[in-house]
Amino acid sequence: MAAADTVTALEVHDVRFPTSEQLDGSDAMHPDPDYSAAYVLLHTAAGPPGHGFCFTIGRGNDVMAAAIRSLAPHLVGRPAPTTAAGLAALYRDLTHDSQLRWLGPEKGVMHMAAGAVINAAWDLAATRAGLPVWEYLAAMSPEDLVSLVDFRHLSDALTPAEALALLRAAEPGRAERTARLRAEGYPAYTTTPGWLGHDDAKLVRLAKEAVADGFGQIKLKVGGDLEDDRRRMRLARDAVGPAVRIAVDANQRWDVAEAVRWMTALAPYSPHWIEEPTSPDDILGHAAVRAGQPVPVATGEHVANRVVFKQLLQAGAVDFVQIDAARVAGVNENLAILLLAAKFGVPVCPHAGGVGLCELVQHLAMFDYVAVSGSREDRVIEYVDHLHEHFTDPVVVEHGRYRAPTAPGFSARIRPESVAAHSYPDGPVWRARRDRRPPHAHGRPTGQDEQEITV
Repeated sequence: MAAADTVTALEVHDVRFPTSEQLDGSDAMHPDPDYSAAYVLLHTAAGPPGHGFCFTIGRGNDVMAAAIRSLAPHLVGRPAPTTAAGLAALYRDLTHDSQLRWLGPEKGVMHMAAGAVINAAWDLAATRAGLPVWEYLAAMSPEDLVSLVDFRHLSDALTPAEALALLRAAEPGRAERTARLRAEGYPAYTTTPGWLGHDDAKLVRLAKEAVADGFGQIKLKVGGDLEDDRRRMRLARDAVGPAVRIAVDANQRWDVAEAVRWMTALAPYSPHWIEEPTSPDDILGHAAVRAGQPVPVATGEHVANRVVFKQLLQAGAVDFVQIDAARVAGVNENLAILLLAAKFGVPVCPHAGGVGLCELVQHLAMFDYVAVSGSREDRVIEYVDHLHEHFTDPVVVEHGRYRAPTAPGFSARIRPESVAAHSYPDGPVWRARRDRRPPHAHGRPTGQDEQEITV
């Protein structure tokens, strides 16, 4: 094997953005997030590296970076994974390391770390092929796509033969849908108006701006106080009118009975869905919420793996599946989830926002449209308008639609100057923050300040 075809290093950077200062990203369970990325560069002896990351909201980066580094022995010195066979083998190696798998299995920090590395490998493979990831995936044969999926623990709901049949049925329309996607883009919705940290005036202003920008759906965070949520829903509904969808997101705040009571009270304002009404692990709880009140149920951004998605679908617990590009074990596992959703006829509306999640997940949704589900009906990708300027190939959203990426790769490369400025704890952004801000400026330590005190 030539040296040029070999992985030479796995590089990890701790990159954090102080979004808690403006309460961007604030919700009922995460009041002061600092959006962060454990950022991976997968180097080879020839050509640019592959780029990937795992999204966290602050101190989780310490744990995630260590977990990613622990995977280096599976990559360094081995052939660069740039084919379907190589990407399938890498996925299985990383998710089936028996000693690391014990920590999950196939969930939590190690699984997310595997996803960051796997996504970096997909970025590398697609870049070498000269294609964006969505198009690189959509050009694969149904047989190659099926080979990427681990069907263990899925076959009671989806067999390889059923997956192959789904993909073959979608194959004849790929070219037409690709052309339509390039011409029309993919529908988006925005959460920018809806953070719990926004006052009423900012909520109304941003909601009106979203409609003027062409969005047909917005989302509000809920779950802090019922009367506050009623008022905010009323203001948002008055601002956008009856034709614009308003989804709501509780970020796992409630027990089942409380979710049913709360959403029954908000139902007069016609929420499009209630997202994460209860624990992401509680399949039967989601089913009970769905049966107990009139608002459709969505979940998925914190669902740990394909097996939990399988059970949510088997139990009839969700109306919308929300994949996340950085929560499960990368492209391969998200492909399994897309196939499950197609088998059960449930639309996929990806979670995004954060640092780079919009950049990543657009590829998965567009691939799903072109080569799996063949549909954009009732499907939207979340969009949050911050931090995109730190990426070399940022998303482009026009008139409420994602434009199809054209640059090769996974849109995951963070600008080197942004990595340098926001590296934690010694980048200039964080040095300046320490210089100007007392550790207990808000009456209690924030996520980053706690670390500074205890290190």
